[in-house]
Amino acid sequence: MGTHGRTPARTLVRPPVRTPGGPRVPRPATAAHDAPSDSAGARPGLAWLMVVTGAAGLLASWVITIDKFALLEDPDFTPGCSLNPVVSCGSVMKSEQAAVFGFPNPMLGLVTYAVVIAVGAGLLAGARYGRRFWLGLNAGTLFGVGFCTWLQFQSLYRINALCLWCSLAWVATIFLFCHVTRHTVEHRFLPAPEGLRRGLREFGWVPPVVWTGAIGMLVLTRWWDFWTS
Repeated sequence: MGTHGRTPARTLVRPPVRTPGGPRVPRPATAAHDAPSDSAGARPGLAWLMVVTGAAGLLASWVITIDKFALLEDPDFTPGCSLNPVVSCGSVMKSEQAAVFGFPNPMLGLVTYAVVIAVGAGLLAGARYGRRFWLGLNAGTLFGVGFCTWLQFQSLYRINALCLWCSLAWVATIFLFCHVTRHTVEHRFLPAPEGLRRGLREFGWVPPVVWTGAIGMLVLTRWWDFWTS
């Protein structure tokens, strides 16, 4: 038999869209990298940043923990980073704010920063994590940066002393939070306007740099008379 009487095969096409003042044109397919996904890996830059910031935070937590226990054994012990009345780790360690949860704060950092290093190492090895994992990690970094911000305020305006190791942990947490948030926004795990997504993709380094600079300015102005005397 010939083809007479057969129904022609249908070709599936996307619904057309009408452009203002122009003809109807086919709707373009969504790019694969713009579509939300259930899991994602990470660029080597983010993976290495997690390893480095996690290592910096872990080192700071380890040193502070050792000095804290030494201070508990000997109240006259002076930590090595107590350099002057302002840069005085001992004053910070003796404060009530240094044990908010009933144990020394850096012991919490020993656990959390170690987890960050493990996640970064997994990403370097090619691991992919699900949407819930990334959102959970983002929530954890949000708690961490919020806690660090509270400690910064306490250090500058209540304890009236600065701990250099604490400052290292603050900076590490700020960079970690900003770049993890950038990653979750880029992969559409967090809802965000397209303009914000493009901005973070191009200028994701700006927020942590400006944030850290603002803290530096607060430290500078808080003890301006001391620094300039």
